[in-house]
Amino acid sequence: MDLFLFCIMKIIKPIVLTAISCFALLQVQAQSLYMPRDIQKAFKKGTRQADGKPGKNYWQNRGTYNITITALPPDRNVKGTEQITYVNNSPDTLKTLNMKLILNAHKPGVARFGDAGPDYLTSGVQFDRFLINGESIKVNSQAANTNQSVKIPTPLLPHQSVKLEIDWHFQISLQSGREGMIDSTTYYLAYFYPRVSVYDDYNGWDRLPFLDGQEFYNDFNDYTLNVIAPKNYIVWATGTLQNPTQVLQPEYAKRLQKSMTSDSTIHIATAADLTKKNITAQETQNTWIWKADNISDMAVGLSDHYVWDGASAIVDDATHRRASMQAAFLDNAKDFHNAVQAGRNSLSWLSRNWPGVPYPFPKMTSFQGFADMEYPMMVNDSHTDDIQFSQFVQDHEIAHTYFPFYMGINESRYAFMDEGWATTFERLIGTAEVGAQKADDLFKSFRVKRWISDASTAEDLPIITPSSELRAGYGNNSYGKPALSHFALKDMLGDVLFKKALHGYMDRWNGKHPIPWDYFNSMSNVSGRNLDWFFNNWFFTNYYIDIDLQNITKSNGGYTAAIKNIGGFAVPFDVILTYTDGTTETLHQTPAVWEKDQKQISVNIKTSKTIKSALLDGGIFMDADVSNNTFVVK
Repeated sequence: MDLFLFCIMKIIKPIVLTAISCFALLQVQAQSLYMPRDIQKAFKKGTRQADGKPGKNYWQNRGTYNITITALPPDRNVKGTEQITYVNNSPDTLKTLNMKLILNAHKPGVARFGDAGPDYLTSGVQFDRFLINGESIKVNSQAANTNQSVKIPTPLLPHQSVKLEIDWHFQISLQSGREGMIDSTTYYLAYFYPRVSVYDDYNGWDRLPFLDGQEFYNDFNDYTLNVIAPKNYIVWATGTLQNPTQVLQPEYAKRLQKSMTSDSTIHIATAADLTKKNITAQETQNTWIWKADNISDMAVGLSDHYVWDGASAIVDDATHRRASMQAAFLDNAKDFHNAVQAGRNSLSWLSRNWPGVPYPFPKMTSFQGFADMEYPMMVNDSHTDDIQFSQFVQDHEIAHTYFPFYMGINESRYAFMDEGWATTFERLIGTAEVGAQKADDLFKSFRVKRWISDASTAEDLPIITPSSELRAGYGNNSYGKPALSHFALKDMLGDVLFKKALHGYMDRWNGKHPIPWDYFNSMSNVSGRNLDWFFNNWFFTNYYIDIDLQNITKSNGGYTAAIKNIGGFAVPFDVILTYTDGTTETLHQTPAVWEKDQKQISVNIKTSKTIKSALLDGGIFMDADVSNNTFVVK
């Protein structure tokens, strides 16, 4: 009402302001998206803008990590030491640091989503030394929590830095999931180092518990990682190996180097090579040095019996830059023998098509484990005899490169911001690999059917519901439903405008921490369309998919189809007409048809033929009740 009075006053003054512009202004207000109070504060502080860009006051903290870990299988004890220089770019004075200790998820008594067997349980992270600016700090290693608050002796002022020196150790778990023992002499180390958690502009310290189910939220840091391993153990890790000629015998260093420019798979270390026990330098222990800058995490795999393949792919046509694709696996895993070439296809296709942003890192490694889980420049994937499904899983995990590693997504709170995009890209690349029919069938059966067939309350909670608050409904809200929203928006905007808007969002928030409202606002701003109605429909409602073809009646120039949106989601659909002469016609409707009225629409059908029957078909937008999708004209 206040806005309406404002418009009237402007007319009376008199300043020309047409009723149309007033109505448009009122529509924008009516369609504005719900925004929680903590998010509102970020916009008021100018760290984020209504046009989707980072605000003039945007900041984020970062660190420089120098880490050394010692892993000596079959000894399960892993030792680490690190120096962290943490920079406070915020306007706030920090009196404490919040440390993320993800491996404490293995401790008895820690909160987690599921049960934990004895092979999963360990004593977690044990601190041996903790210094802040050279001063010894007592830290409680017995705390059963994946967060540890540490008081800073001298408060950290804005734009100052603090230096941490930490020694710690942990016992690798016998039961491997996202990390742990793959077998007695194969380890996958993830979340293995204490890190400073994210301090952001809308929530302060990220203190959400891990719960052994949610994913991650990390700063962009610079890393140097030294991995000390026994001789005859090969190490794979995030980043670029700095000393291949020091840790590998000349022949294997040469093969590794050759793979960096080869389209064909180079067998860097074969099963026959491994039996000779002469692949690495023959020191008692070797130190493998890895570097990665402006990245959100590091992960490590090591084994004395995994074979090693490598090749590369051009990922940037403008510069002809190549990215290495490597794989580490058991020789009897047939699907992993295909991993390098499948990965080359992923890197190339994703770079050129969707999202159409050149793969931003120098390398990707596919490591055989149990998790089907992404890490920067690495994926930990399980073995399957279904080579096609193995490629599907690897495509999904590699697609995560962009979300959350190119974009610093807060997965702990908004998992749909990365899983939804990886699910979108998996179908798009799958269409190129196996054809539209197979890709769509898999998408529907794997990503949509479980949700649309389950009428329980939890499954229809709004996508915007924080992931940290979900148990039931987490999977569907993170994967299938947001992916459908992306496909609906793509259908409505068209590929060219949709990609332009997506690239605008990605360019603005690459290396930063976007939240859902940054995505919503960027897509509207770059596309030049007010998409609030669409985002409100898909992200802030309890809607589902069920459209009802109520009637088809004669009208001037043809027919009118009355369609009710029972479920509520603004979905695209086809009206498939069958005429009395036996011919058929398909009329595609984009989600734009629901913009003015999301519950009831009329579709005009211009034809001189006589309609016998009509069918509504949503394709991947599976309908909860298909019994009302058909109408026979009498």
